Amino acid sequence: MRPLTDHTPKPLLQVGGKPLIVWHIERLARAGITDLVINHAHLGAQIENALGDGSRYGVHIRYSPEHPSALETAGGIAHALHLLGDEPFVVVNGDIYCDYDFAHLPARALALLVNHDAAHLVLINNPPHHPSGDFQLHDGRILPTDDRRLTTDDSKLTFSGIGVYKTALFSHIARNAKTPLAPLLHAQIALGKVSGEHHTGRWLDVGTLQRLEQLDNELRTSQNVGNV
Repeated sequence: MRPLTDHTPKPLLQVGGKPLIVWHIERLARAGITDLVINHAHLGAQIENALGDGSRYGVHIRYSPEHPSALETAGGIAHALHLLGDEPFVVVNGDIYCDYDFAHLPARALALLVNHDAAHLVLINNPPHHPSGDFQLHDGRILPTDDRRLTTDDSKLTFSGIGVYKTALFSHIARNAKTPLAPLLHAQIALGKVSGEHHTGRWLDVGTLQRLEQLDNELRTSQNVGNV
């Protein structure tokens, strides 16, 4: 995303007339999810300056800066645990666009408690830049690839970057430790403790200038015809 991200953090890049992260915030607010924690590293002060306390969007935002460098997904979550409380919480990657209805997530969080699961993941169709996918989904469960319940129809899907997690999944990670998320998820999948769902709507990883421009054009066109 350079040179744009030399001076602007990716979540603040404009698409459809507003920062990418604001699309998430507005959808979360409409779903009644209003207590937000944003972790940031690269040019993070710009994010705090742009969004403030979130009141203009009808939410309350607190921030978890990662210093001196980014801690990867699980490390960033562990770093912010003191702000997240004890209940299951939602994580949304700041560099994606997705029309998933966040109003589904409170029920998914409750199901984690009832089913004694560690996580719930939203999966999407494999994009062209990631054709091999990440996880296999069968009857609402994410299964190891050698599970006997898998059939030839259970092809791999891609993780959307939207998930619900229990705090216990991250409580063993030292604060400020750089830690990826995937190994933690695979360990819980092996234990049968991860549920999932397949979202078939719009999703885009805004990881290139071409995809950024594509999304910007799509959103502006949709706004012009009153669909967004």
